[in-house]
Amino acid sequence: MINVLFVCLGNICRSPMAEAIFKEKVKGASLENTIAVDSAGTGDWHIGNSPHEGTLAILKKHRIDHEGITARQVQKQDMEEYHYIIGMDAENIGNLSRMKGLRPSGEIARLLDFIEDGKEDDVPDPYFTGNFDYVYELVNEGCEHLLMHIREKEGL
Repeated sequence: MINVLFVCLGNICRSPMAEAIFKEKVKGASLENTIAVDSAGTGDWHIGNSPHEGTLAILKKHRIDHEGITARQVQKQDMEEYHYIIGMDAENIGNLSRMKGLRPSGEIARLLDFIEDGKEDDVPDPYFTGNFDYVYELVNEGCEHLLMHIREKEGL
């Protein structure tokens, strides 16, 4: 099983959105028995909470299942268990890089790094901007390119 973890700050906006979107893409590619998807936050403020209402609304709007997604914090064992750890912005990558010395087993990258000539480097945090539609566009495109990257790299 190939394990993919999406990471943002609190795990209620961007990373659960990415988790749900990526699961949908994995299912659409009939790879749900090959690729497992989860999300987590670098902070601990929202552990156990459902995704932000803005994230839930945008997922519902696009008919993307979000069942069972709850916030959790990145753990040390995640560095060993996940093959792809995908941060939403440079701050998350910095936080993950500090944990990286704990023997990472896979690739750590920003989601939008998978888009050549993308319009953004970081996925902005809609918790502060309120722009869930724009974040959805970025995350959706990033997930599409990430899946292409994984399929190529893993020979799927």
